[in-house]
Amino acid sequence: MTLRTARRSSLVEQVIDQLRGEIATGVWPVGAKIPPEPALAESLGVGRNTVREAVRALTHAGLLECRQGDGTYVRATSELSGAVRRRLQTAELVEILEVRRGFEVEAARLAAARRTEADIAAIGDALARRDATWAAGAHAEFVEADLEFHTAVVEATHNRVLIELYRDFSAVLRASIGAAGTLLRHSDVPHGPIAAAIEAGDAEAAAQATHTCLDEILRSTETRPPATQAAPAPS
Repeated sequence: MTLRTARRSSLVEQVIDQLRGEIATGVWPVGAKIPPEPALAESLGVGRNTVREAVRALTHAGLLECRQGDGTYVRATSELSGAVRRRLQTAELVEILEVRRGFEVEAARLAAARRTEADIAAIGDALARRDATWAAGAHAEFVEADLEFHTAVVEATHNRVLIELYRDFSAVLRASIGAAGTLLRHSDVPHGPIAAAIEAGDAEAAAQATHTCLDEILRSTETRPPATQAAPAPS
């Protein structure tokens, strides 16, 4: 744990900042259970009431979730992601898939222009896991592997804002991938062309391959509104 003893001024504000830092840097990832109140108070060198007030503030902001009798869990990485998560929880599947397309088409284009050898290796490894889990019929593992592939592509953009926003979006994205996988029945949408175009440094081909992939998933949804029937090709 990277917490340090709090000093002077508003202890509650200092504790809030430090807890927020543990969340933002991934020390406490989304879904993780944070240390109990006594442990936090000891690590920070403050009273339990101060910790309790800080946790309450972060819970109100949407970053933490207190589960009665179980503990406190990380719900989001920032106030923005908390608001995004709440909004997406009431969104239609087709709306989430359209937002995915907005993120991932541009991410593929940027990744092709900026990828490193390490990025290419990470994308290739994720693609192999994705294909293997699909072939094995391991649906839950496939969802995680599919998300890992798309996350690797986004990380290859080296755009910190895009990466952070995509991470905030990823929890809801898991649900959309799972639902799309069910709607696709037994026909997977190949992701190899995306990886190949990124490795080749062909930005337009990478964007087009991603666009085609997500269009196929959109067509498979049963609630797609008429306004989205004919999506334009990327410019």
